[in-house]
Amino acid sequence: MAAAAAATSYFFGRRLNNPRTSQTGKVHALFNLLPKKAPPQKKKEVKLKPAGDRLVWFPGAQPPEWLDGTMIGDRGFDPFGFAKPAEYLQFDLDSLDQNLAKNVAGDVIGTRVEVAEVKSTPFQPYTEVFGLQRFRECELIHGRWAMLGALGALAVEALTGVAWQDAGKVELVEGASYLGLPLPFSLTTLIWIEVILIGYIEFQRNAELDPEKRLYPGGKFFDPLGLANDPEEKARLQLAEIKHSRLAMVVFLIFAIQAAVTGKGPISFIATFNK
Repeated sequence: MAAAAAATSYFFGRRLNNPRTSQTGKVHALFNLLPKKAPPQKKKEVKLKPAGDRLVWFPGAQPPEWLDGTMIGDRGFDPFGFAKPAEYLQFDLDSLDQNLAKNVAGDVIGTRVEVAEVKSTPFQPYTEVFGLQRFRECELIHGRWAMLGALGALAVEALTGVAWQDAGKVELVEGASYLGLPLPFSLTTLIWIEVILIGYIEFQRNAELDPEKRLYPGGKFFDPLGLANDPEEKARLQLAEIKHSRLAMVVFLIFAIQAAVTGKGPISFIATFNK
């Protein structure tokens, strides 16, 4: 009987429980009637690109998986994981039978990753607030304002001698002026003009649903010389802009700290070391 059982097990490819029949504990089908199981595959080790292939923000830094280097100026900088795609738990419906003594809550049936989409709303166009695309838009626009602000702080102080942090006090006392030239508007009128113009521009920008055009509108108004017609040149200009934007944000932060500590503008602060 034991021999018959062994022969049957050998024929149908079943595992023999007797350790003396086989050292490996595996029996193969005699006529290959059963499909062969594929050997367990080893998990492939993800090899990160060396520093020579991808630039990172710090030598030896490991970029997170959601920053794959495809975005312009991506250097893998996200130490707090702000741009990590948010995952939401999906729950089944709760039991709402009034005839039951106890209604069971719905279990978790899966996860869902929010897809960042752009909708034409005046205040919050992105469906996902903490999304990588929205962070890039905020970084680029803040960088453009920082470049204008840093250049304006240096130019105004060089031409008028008034530090940027004191320009508002001069406007309140002497009236509205630009580069030392008086303007035919009151300070209140200038504020209203700025609110209306900037508000209209932001409203129109949020009405644009194409993420690329939101950041780089182009056209005869934003690229009259056609500098971005060549794709390679466009990519180079985009990279140069994001680099200058980041540098300008750091520079203006230094200007603010310097003004708070010393009370001087950047030019007058440097002039003190030349005396």
